[in-house]
Amino acid sequence: MPSPTIKDVAKRSGVSLKTVSRVINREASVRTDTREKVERAIEALGYRPNPAARGLRSTHAYAIGLVYDNPNAHYVISMQEGVLSACRERGFGLQIHPCDSSAADLAEELSSLVSRSRLAGLVLAPPMSEQDELIATLKAQDICFVRIIASRDDPQDGSPCVYVDDRDAAYAITEHLIQLGHTRIGFLWGEPHHRSSPERYQGYSNAMKDYGITINKKFVLPGNYAFDDGFRRARKLLALKEPPTAIFGSNDEIAAGVLAAARSAGLDVPWDLSIAGFEDNPFSKQAWPALTTARQSTGEIGRHAALRLMDELQRKSNGADNTLANEGFTPELVVRGSTSPPRGSTPKKG
Repeated sequence: MPSPTIKDVAKRSGVSLKTVSRVINREASVRTDTREKVERAIEALGYRPNPAARGLRSTHAYAIGLVYDNPNAHYVISMQEGVLSACRERGFGLQIHPCDSSAADLAEELSSLVSRSRLAGLVLAPPMSEQDELIATLKAQDICFVRIIASRDDPQDGSPCVYVDDRDAAYAITEHLIQLGHTRIGFLWGEPHHRSSPERYQGYSNAMKDYGITINKKFVLPGNYAFDDGFRRARKLLALKEPPTAIFGSNDEIAAGVLAAARSAGLDVPWDLSIAGFEDNPFSKQAWPALTTARQSTGEIGRHAALRLMDELQRKSNGADNTLANEGFTPELVVRGSTSPPRGSTPKKG
């Protein structure tokens, strides 16, 4: 039989998850009859609360967890290295936990992870960090976490985060292509359930609108953050009667797939087709020509998210009421050899 969860306690006692959490943490604001009802449910079910999620109240070193679901190996490795550097700096252990972000029992899985491994808190990478229901459940269970999310501004929604302004970075990439003289610019999405995908599309769309260029719907294709998908979609765009002269892939793996498709079609990059990516993966520099992209400091983002989590744990341990500031990052445009003016055009002035 699976171990009982806080949800089981809430259901049996007929109260909310937050109320169960308050009883577990012995908050004085809970009415006596409600407290007794919850305690009876806890005893009947044999539920064991997670002590690690109730703050750091000793000098012992604690471990935190990094939770991710991302097929991009470079992103995962860089994120791990960043979080691990913060753990070494502060004397924390680290547990890596890959998972399925679409799993129906994800909240229970993470709750069990925290309890079983006695984790002090979690760093949540996208897309788990952007799932409102999951975030609400973790908060109700008093599990400490910090999210890494795609957002132009600090969401200021009461949940600590490190936010990345993908929109302005995507705007800069598209503006670069426009100023080179491109007007037929394709855009290849990543997974729509990653908030980075619509944020990057919004940056592309805003730049096109600001420069008075109508987006050709045939040039915008859905898909995922993968080389093969970038290759497949690029072949589709290049087969059009009037194909784009530039293609913006939502990450470098997509852009690398576009580059392969261009090579297979006998095109000269960048003169026949300009290509841009996003994130600045190692192979963006190793490709020929090297890819124009947006440099996203994934390792530093992970490091700062972990430090933000540890500061939050310390704040709670001290019983402080102050709210810690969230931190934002903006990827930086890096221009390399994969972009140039289209044949026979004159670059626009910014």
